[in-house]
Amino acid sequence: MTIDCNIERARDLISKAKRISALTGAGISVDSGIPDFRSEGGLWKRFDPHEYATLDSFMGNPTKFWTMGRELAETIIKAEPNAAHLALAKLEDLGKLSGIITLNIDNLHQLAGNKRVIELHGNYLRAYCIECKMEYFGKEVHQRVAQGEIPPKCDKCGGVLKSEATLFGEPLPEEPMEDAISLCRDIDLLLVIGTSLTVYPAAFLPQLAKNSGAEVILINLDGTNKDNVADIVVKGRATEIVPLITEC
Repeated sequence: MTIDCNIERARDLISKAKRISALTGAGISVDSGIPDFRSEGGLWKRFDPHEYATLDSFMGNPTKFWTMGRELAETIIKAEPNAAHLALAKLEDLGKLSGIITLNIDNLHQLAGNKRVIELHGNYLRAYCIECKMEYFGKEVHQRVAQGEIPPKCDKCGGVLKSEATLFGEPLPEEPMEDAISLCRDIDLLLVIGTSLTVYPAAFLPQLAKNSGAEVILINLDGTNKDNVADIVVKGRATEIVPLITEC
């Protein structure tokens, strides 16, 4: 079956659906200048995640994390929503999109205008003090890091700040996953965009949606081991495919 035929079928499903959700991964943000961490040129090719991005390594030496984090912040802060992000925001404005579940930590769905964004791995632009739990949001902490404050310290108690983004070995926050499960049980269509569906527990969400009666459209550059769950598979860049199929 041709890509054009699958796009037409996807458009038809989206047009008929009343309650849509999207599950998004790194592939939706690559055209905003944020490489997939695991890809060539990605963060894990330059920094060993076991050395720089585990909970144990952070607690033992937060300076190493924030050294890596300075480079990551430069990439995220200058990134802007692309055509795929904007298409999903428009779908929400039309009243068809109930919410987005994302594996990304880049805040781009919010910048695009989406109101309900469930962040399974946290948000890199949020940070908190590991001592007093004071919260920070926005560019301020990262600007301080860029100016050499590594690790950044709490204004209130002087404790070390930690990004909200989930580290390896750190439990996923329970509430976002519970919200994601609830959302997938109450939709009639799930768009899976830019994820290879290899990371659990998020990888089981398309099957959950399918078991709950939803149809599934999978959009990714390459095939996944979950293609059999999808009603329609469209291979291509999110920035090209998502605007095409969400034209209503």
